[in-house]
Amino acid sequence: MIQPASASAGPNPSDAVAPSGSGDPPGCRGSLAGESRAAGSSGRADGREDGRADGRADAGDSTAAAGVPSAAAAGRSGSGGVPPQRRAGAVGRLPVRPRAARFLVLGVVFICAACGLVYELELVALASYLIGDSVTQASVVLSTMVFAMGVGSLLAKRLRCRAAVGFGLLEAGLAAVGGSSALVLYASFAWFGGARYVLVAFSLAIGVLIGAEIPLLMTLIQWIGRQDRGDASRARKGAGEAPGAPGTVQTAGAATGTAAAAGTSGAAEAPGAAGTVEAEDDASGDVADLFAADYVGALVGGLAFPFLLLPMLGQLTGALVTGAINTAAGGALVLWLFRRELTRRERWLLVVANVAVLAGLATATVLVDDFERAARRAVYGDRVRVAVQTDVQEVVITGGPRGPLDLFLDGRLRVSGRDEHRYHEALVHPAMRGGHARVLILGGGDGLAAREVLRYPDVRSVTLVDLDPGVVELARTDPALSALNGGVHRDPRLRVVHADAFQWLRSAPYADPPYDVVISDLPDPGITASTKLYSQEFYGLAADVLAPQGRIVVHAGPIGARPRVYWTVDATLRAAGLATRPYLATGQVSGYSAGPDRSSGNGRAPRDWGLILAAPARPALDLPPDAPALRALTPSVLRAGARSAEESRVRGVPASTLVHPRYAH
Repeated sequence: MIQPASASAGPNPSDAVAPSGSGDPPGCRGSLAGESRAAGSSGRADGREDGRADGRADAGDSTAAAGVPSAAAAGRSGSGGVPPQRRAGAVGRLPVRPRAARFLVLGVVFICAACGLVYELELVALASYLIGDSVTQASVVLSTMVFAMGVGSLLAKRLRCRAAVGFGLLEAGLAAVGGSSALVLYASFAWFGGARYVLVAFSLAIGVLIGAEIPLLMTLIQWIGRQDRGDASRARKGAGEAPGAPGTVQTAGAATGTAAAAGTSGAAEAPGAAGTVEAEDDASGDVADLFAADYVGALVGGLAFPFLLLPMLGQLTGALVTGAINTAAGGALVLWLFRRELTRRERWLLVVANVAVLAGLATATVLVDDFERAARRAVYGDRVRVAVQTDVQEVVITGGPRGPLDLFLDGRLRVSGRDEHRYHEALVHPAMRGGHARVLILGGGDGLAAREVLRYPDVRSVTLVDLDPGVVELARTDPALSALNGGVHRDPRLRVVHADAFQWLRSAPYADPPYDVVISDLPDPGITASTKLYSQEFYGLAADVLAPQGRIVVHAGPIGARPRVYWTVDATLRAAGLATRPYLATGQVSGYSAGPDRSSGNGRAPRDWGLILAAPARPALDLPPDAPALRALTPSVLRAGARSAEESRVRGVPASTLVHPRYAH
């Protein structure tokens, strides 16, 4: 008797719904993400399917001999395993081999990670420039962005059923937001006077979009992996069916046939277990590959920003170009590699979104120079005469070629032709009481402190150490600035060194004669980049190059606006072993802050300059007998400045060090 084995040869519903490698799971209409939800069980399903298919093949052979076609065999050979809802077209297959598709996805992960880190660094850099205090701005941006990334990962769960189109739209949105962030942030500062709330809003938006990338990319790359495993599974099935296909007849009795079928079914459990382990290994590999591409891309983006984008393109254009690369990479991947997973409406939606974003970014790139000029006029007024970006900072000079001028460094007023003489006279001349044959100026690339020093005929040499050659070059060549400093760079007694003051002091040749006077004409101590130049270690290095009877004078920021910062400088000088004489100079009329919080015409703009004279022994605070004629400073004015400074004393403030800066305000 022939055993028909009808119970095992009938069609299995799972064959039509989720065959191995189909890529279209139940639960999501023809989409990738339904399969992603079944990622943990796909290996087990493949293994059980292999076992059931082998059992049905054996039973089907006997049925085929009797002229009864096997439904399972027909399912394997007819539709190719495509689910009923997608059987009408060749949808769900990749245009390239799965391994090549995997490589393309990881390449886009690399590009998107690089772009995402550029957006973060762009926000930190621009916020530090516009608002000040880079430590605070970096903390706000990074902490807000990491929090938002977690939110984005949760929100991405809703997009996993349409992972391909979701990722394409996500990248277009990220490119639009990240690419325009620098423009909008600068516009907010220029025309509305503040950028803090805009900074937080962009940090949240970019963080949410970046956080949503990884779940969608994981869905896509796991789907590609199952495509690869499905191809291999179908190849193994085809190889196993060939020997028994031509006319094999089951002639044993019912018991024998039943036992054979049972044995086949039992033996099928082993491939299922192996499939489970294989699927888990593949999922772990997917995670490792994805994060490796993400981290390497972040490294490249982090290095490209300071060494390529910022010096070559600037902050505004650099962000726009990054956005264009971002949307081009994401859109090209989805529209080509996953085009068969998209409906016609979704394809058009992606095309329109990406073209609109690229067109907007391209238009902004063309108009960025006009925008920057308009923003500068809004910030500095209509009389911007020079605006250059050096390797160190942005330098802007306003006013006419014959003066009076205003010199801005990174948006902060450094010199005003209306009142600079009050500051530089008070800075230089009290320190010149005593020997002053050799003078060291730290900072002061504008040449104005050197102008006052070189008014003494017995000064033999002046060494000026400034980080930015661009400022020194303007001091030499700009008509108004050169006239203001008296053409000091033509004096042969002046030697200019372009170096970081801290590093220069560390490597200063101790064999040289020491300096009689050290003048620290540096930016405000509240600016983060300057804090090491106001540390106990820095003043210790300065004291090492000082003659036994020498003096150090330090610009310590405005007393009226930031008294705690000023008295922290005083405490730091004393911690370095120096005796101090605090004083201030009044008469500042510019009304524009030189400190970390840039403001104009409000109560926070400083009205004084805080100065400190220091020496190994308590120095005398007076003018030298051979002082030249001065415009504003007199002995009585100097004594009044000392009294005013002492009245504002803040007691108990600690010294500032490199590892524990104390200049937060």
